[in-house]
Amino acid sequence: MITFEDCVGMSGLTKEEIDAIAAHEHLPEIVAAELGSYLVATESGQGEIRRMIEDDIAEAQAHGQHGRTAVLKLALCHFLQEHAAARTVNP
Repeated sequence: MITFEDCVGMSGLTKEEIDAIAAHEHLPEIVAAELGSYLVATESGQGEIRRMIEDDIAEAQAHGQHGRTAVLKLALCHFLQEHAAARTVNP
């Protein structure tokens, strides 16, 4: 049986990055892991994930969710370090 942690490991993303996709797209985490795995395979998809995380940061800031904002900013930093195409693609 494949677990959610297995899916995270195979996706090329962290749990926090998947959580951001799930929140942005209103999806269950397992579906967000699959979507993220698909998107991260292309430059334009990496830009889309970046935009999702940035949107989630703005939403958290607008609602005064400082802890969530910090987690998302760390997730964005990690994502940009790991996926160079996301740094150059316009969101």
